[in-house]
Amino acid sequence: MNTKTKYKAKKIKIVFFDIDDTLRVKDTGFIPPSIERVFRDLKKAGIKVGIATGRSPLGVVPELRALKPDYLVTINGAYVENAKGEAVYSHPIPEAQVQAYKEWAEKEAIAYGLVGKEQASLSTRSPLINEAIDIIYPGLEINPDLDQSEAIYQMWTFEEEEQDLMLPEELAQDLRLVRWHPNSCDVVIKEMSKAVGVEKVLDSLNLKPENLLVFGDGLNDLELFDFAGLAVAMGAAIDSVKDKADYVTKFVEEDGIEHALVEMGLIPKLLHFPQLDLDTVEGPVVTLETNQGSMTIKLFPKHAPKTVANFLGLAKEAYYEGVTFHRIIEDFMIQGGDPSGTGMGGESIYGGEFEDEFHEELYNLRGALSMANAGPNTNGSQFFIVQNTGSSYNKKELVRGGWPAPIAAYYAKTGGTPHLDRRHTVFGQLMDSTSFEVLDKIAHVEVDMMDKPLEPVVILKIEVEE
Repeated sequence: MNTKTKYKAKKIKIVFFDIDDTLRVKDTGFIPPSIERVFRDLKKAGIKVGIATGRSPLGVVPELRALKPDYLVTINGAYVENAKGEAVYSHPIPEAQVQAYKEWAEKEAIAYGLVGKEQASLSTRSPLINEAIDIIYPGLEINPDLDQSEAIYQMWTFEEEEQDLMLPEELAQDLRLVRWHPNSCDVVIKEMSKAVGVEKVLDSLNLKPENLLVFGDGLNDLELFDFAGLAVAMGAAIDSVKDKADYVTKFVEEDGIEHALVEMGLIPKLLHFPQLDLDTVEGPVVTLETNQGSMTIKLFPKHAPKTVANFLGLAKEAYYEGVTFHRIIEDFMIQGGDPSGTGMGGESIYGGEFEDEFHEELYNLRGALSMANAGPNTNGSQFFIVQNTGSSYNKKELVRGGWPAPIAAYYAKTGGTPHLDRRHTVFGQLMDSTSFEVLDKIAHVEVDMMDKPLEPVVILKIEVEE
């Protein structure tokens, strides 16, 4: 995402979402769990949230209503209501135009539909009509005279083959066609669009288009994209929508909305800290056997792929067998992995130094397996395990300094070395109490003035379980 888009995002005070293939997969009805989080976090940030759809209120499924949007712009802008169900804007099609349209459709042998605020109906049914409409409005009745009992806000055409339809001149003066399906068009008031309905909402809130962010994917989103200060196209959007977008995000199933909003800084990134929940984390497990006992360690290849590959590659080559922990500092860490035993040697599987892999979900907590280095991007074969047990850290101060609250709480309660975060790559974590007992046993051995053990602490072997 470019800097210009992120700058525009700072002005956003309201966000509108299309439904089909934006909030919800049209063909399956799937709504990602992340959508609930998106609505909640936007509201928490003081940003209004709305849905802008070609559907009538009848077609806004219960799962989306349960998100409690602040506004619903429905029927392509012709009917708008707030969270209380009160009408903000209402513009039905005049009765004479509805009757004229029906007469034209019947004369041209075009099946049609009528859309009111509370109901919608069809003039007839066929396999083609069923395929087009049932996925959005299942079970609509055949009632070509719905206009006799309810105001009509929108109409549909249904054509056996996609046609370049044109309304007759007397209808085209006031109505227009908006294709939403290969075999169907919306028939709406000429000046009506999602953009018109959204503009009514902005006017009621005294907001400007630059305060508006929209998400969409289809032809009936084009005018809204032109109107909004910031527009995001979904991964499945048609090309013309993508061309107008400030940013093209991922697909619905890939949490595209959440991804875009996080990138813009409008909602926080949802973090998972594997060191705090090892049982749910997939990854290789290594048993590091020493002459003082064994330590079992879970590795994190998804977070530090190159670092984990290096450690596993060296372990499988028996590179570490017979190598000592050459530097041990009680209440700090134990360091090893240098065949020379001096702290000056060692080589990676890559033949030289390799880059750091800092990750916002990994920290130098007590029990963390981390890379030793001589400065930025100088990783080789040496590593250390954090042993510090001190509880001198203050959770509030750490949070104030930028550490996530769960990590700050762990540091304050259990220990670790937060000053090493973003300086040394964390890529593993001790898994059990026995491993911590061995870690503490090693940390308490006698050392000389250079922190080198008087009696060698030796790595006997490393077993890998993938």
